[in-house]
Amino acid sequence: MGDYLIAVIQGIVEGLTEFLPVSSTGHLILSGELLHFTGNKAETFEIVIQLGAILAVAIIYWKRLVGLFNWKEGFHIKNKDGVGKLNLIHIFIAIFPAMLMGLILHGVIKDYLFSPYTVLIGLVVGGIFMIYAEKKKRNVTADNMDQLTYKQALYIGLFQILALWPGFSRSGSTIAGGLLVGTNQKTAAEFSFIIAIPMMIAASGYDLLKSYQYLSINDFGFFAVGFIVSFAIALLAVITFLKLLQRLKLSSFAYYRFIVAALFWFFILK
Repeated sequence: MGDYLIAVIQGIVEGLTEFLPVSSTGHLILSGELLHFTGNKAETFEIVIQLGAILAVAIIYWKRLVGLFNWKEGFHIKNKDGVGKLNLIHIFIAIFPAMLMGLILHGVIKDYLFSPYTVLIGLVVGGIFMIYAEKKKRNVTADNMDQLTYKQALYIGLFQILALWPGFSRSGSTIAGGLLVGTNQKTAAEFSFIIAIPMMIAASGYDLLKSYQYLSINDFGFFAVGFIVSFAIALLAVITFLKLLQRLKLSSFAYYRFIVAALFWFFILK
């Protein structure tokens, strides 16, 4: 299969799955296995196309992001009505636990958890966790991101640690965690998108530093195609996902994960 077709397919997979609770890393590992696109170049390519997905969500939420870095808007703990407001403290305490554990366990995760088998386990276990969170969710105290407390942000950040296991899903773990600590589904999803930006930039930047030697000027077109496709598809996927959340339950994505894991196990790995 031609390199550019692989770039398009993997870009579509990344764009569709990065911000859905189905695990983009898991899907990229599985699709890479099907396409026989594995190894150092594949891993570096995955990092680059993740940056395309990050750019998409940054554009969608650019006003909110700019507000976080505006003195009058972003650093005030309360807005003019005296109501709590999403600020940089929420973001920091939500990303710190997973970033710390990611740095500590980076080698272990790369060596032992980046395989089709561990991804399938992650898909199933993560799906079970999502169903549990949906059934055990607390009464909603945060109908939007501005109503999130620091305690809720911290707990969501702790749940995000689960996403270090490829297949578990960063958005799946944070949305499920949000339900368990009193947010509605849409608020948990949007907060998941916001904290994904610094998390993914840090993780992708760290991985690029460790694998930059696999970047070649000869592969520029290949990487560019994947980046652009990932960006365009992610842009559509996030907007569509937010609309679907008004009709679909988190468990719907869990059942999808179970089906993918079963099909891949019985027809590819078994």
